[in-house]
Amino acid sequence: MSKNPAEPAVPADAARLQQLLSDWFAPWVQELGLRVESFGDGEATVRLPFSERLARIGGMVCGQALMSAADTAMVLAIVSRLGDRQPMTTVQLNSSFLKPLAGQDALVTARIVRAGKSLVFGEIDIVAASDGKSVCRASTTYALL
Repeated sequence: MSKNPAEPAVPADAARLQQLLSDWFAPWVQELGLRVESFGDGEATVRLPFSERLARIGGMVCGQALMSAADTAMVLAIVSRLGDRQPMTTVQLNSSFLKPLAGQDALVTARIVRAGKSLVFGEIDIVAASDGKSVCRASTTYALL
């Protein structure tokens, strides 16, 4: 992610966003198996597949996995707006868990609320893939480097 003004931002498309999951993120994040479901200007939705490796007692998906997916989805939402040449880092991630997610995939939708010159503010909704019920809401701030 070099910031070179001479290099134009590469436009986002689903294949490019999926490739960034392999190129930019740590191996343990890649092991979550996130898949880009959709994206738009300043928005991205990824699927977090259910796995016993991510579950705790009763098949509930652990909060750490949900927050990792939320943070990752927000990076993709920022890329969909600003391109993939903009270095960034998470400054704040605040979450409210509304109900357990057990035995099913999660859909994680990240949206930019405001993108300034040095900070990007976003909101993230996590819903159960099978019934669309909200399981978590998060807000986040990213610094553009």
